[in-house]
Amino acid sequence: MSSNKTTQGPENGQERRKGFSRRTFIQGVGAGSTAAAALSPQVAEAAPTASPVGPGAVSMTLKINGRTHNVKLEPRVTLIDALRNHLDLTGAKKVCDRATCGSCTVIVDGHAAYSCTMLAIEAQGREIQTIEGFTTPEKMHPVSAQFVENDAQQCGFCTPGFVVACKSFLDKNPNPTMAEVEKGLGGNICRCGTYVGVREAALAAAKQIGGGRRAD
Repeated sequence: MSSNKTTQGPENGQERRKGFSRRTFIQGVGAGSTAAAALSPQVAEAAPTASPVGPGAVSMTLKINGRTHNVKLEPRVTLIDALRNHLDLTGAKKVCDRATCGSCTVIVDGHAAYSCTMLAIEAQGREIQTIEGFTTPEKMHPVSAQFVENDAQQCGFCTPGFVVACKSFLDKNPNPTMAEVEKGLGGNICRCGTYVGVREAALAAAKQIGGGRRAD
């Protein structure tokens, strides 16, 4: 004898006991898609309309140490590679290439910046300063001179990044304490461990520049 009663399977029974089913899931996804579609015009209006460039080399203009340089580079080229490989400005060192050691430090619009994580194309229209722009062997900046006086280097590989970071720091804080110097140069690493000499050099440079030194 046949029966018209529908048997509820264990899987559906479990779904009903939990108050959730495939049908309610699909309904929820549909509602979410509708809400996203309603917001999409606002998102589209906020999106930038700049035209894509590349992948081949494109013309760029970089202002470095007060001079304008016209170069043709692929958009993926970083500022550190543009400086070293295309403009023969090798003061900034490419070491970690991960924005952790500070050896590639340059000054961009008055602020210390890692040039290994900035694209050259992003640096257009900005004031870029490398160590070559403010110190030379013939005319040393006070920071460079005090690095020599205070033995603030061993292998010297991190030294240009430290000098640039120190110069940028003293431009903003010409009268620092030792604690402020330590914090201000925290983005640079010296694998040789010459931190004591680096900090003393920064304080001595501040005094030579005219800022002086406060008590800690």
